[in-house]
Amino acid sequence: MELRHLRCFVALAEELHFTRAAERLHIEQPPLSRAIKELEDELGVVLFDRDRRGTRLTAAGAAFLQDTRRLFTVLEQAQENARAIAAGRRGSLRIAVSDGALDPRLSAFLARCRVEEPEMEIRMCEVPLAEQLRGLRSGDFTIGLAHTDEVSDGIVAVPIWRDPIVIALPALHELLAHKEIPLHKLGGHPLVLCDPRICEGYCRELTRLLGPVGNQNVVEHVSSLDMMLTLVGAGYGVGFISATKIPVSQRQDVVIRPLAVKSAVITTYLLRSASSDLTASLERFISRLREGFDD
Repeated sequence: MELRHLRCFVALAEELHFTRAAERLHIEQPPLSRAIKELEDELGVVLFDRDRRGTRLTAAGAAFLQDTRRLFTVLEQAQENARAIAAGRRGSLRIAVSDGALDPRLSAFLARCRVEEPEMEIRMCEVPLAEQLRGLRSGDFTIGLAHTDEVSDGIVAVPIWRDPIVIALPALHELLAHKEIPLHKLGGHPLVLCDPRICEGYCRELTRLLGPVGNQNVVEHVSSLDMMLTLVGAGYGVGFISATKIPVSQRQDVVIRPLAVKSAVITTYLLRSASSDLTASLERFISRLREGFDD
């Protein structure tokens, strides 16, 4: 099996159109078709269904796409490590971020790492929690950040930050009569929540906090903080954010209020594989992240 076959497969799987995939690969369509046929013949399976309606992945093709993407991630990591070592650096850390666990402290932290250990290359990517856990087990990622410690066996979860959860309200809303919003007062009010497919761990923790209130009237699931604030500002409902994101949430049509419950906190966890070696550089990295964590 050749890498060119796999590159052709990924391009066609993502484009689902032979002409567009060929243009993306800078080749003609007949070589692309031959490469796909050779790959299917070698595997002994059909990867694509082709008919008048277009090109679609088969079930076998969809499974093969996931594994092929992981293979290319590993190859990219190997290239990065080789270049880093050749350039005198000590390697690289690949960090997966899930559940929207990016916050302003992370920028300052990464800047500090670049100053204190410039020879260490740090790469980051945002992925769903399930993909992060798969990547940690396979070695595609060195560590991850997420808002849950409910992870599978073989994954270690270390708490690094704990922050209050606050509520975002439209500028003209009856709940603004309260300086702190009691949870029971949310009953009957429409909610704008994060999409659980994108922020699985965060949604799990928020659902636990809200209890029955959280299942009563969800009017929208959104994939970003900006979209949540836009809908809240337009009066669609109320939303929730961590207190650290208040500075980037300042809008004239949205007001932030604390919740009147001490348990309204969200914890950020560092996740890593229990079977991977905890190197000295990784120990320093984790130690820096945990500085200031208050149990």
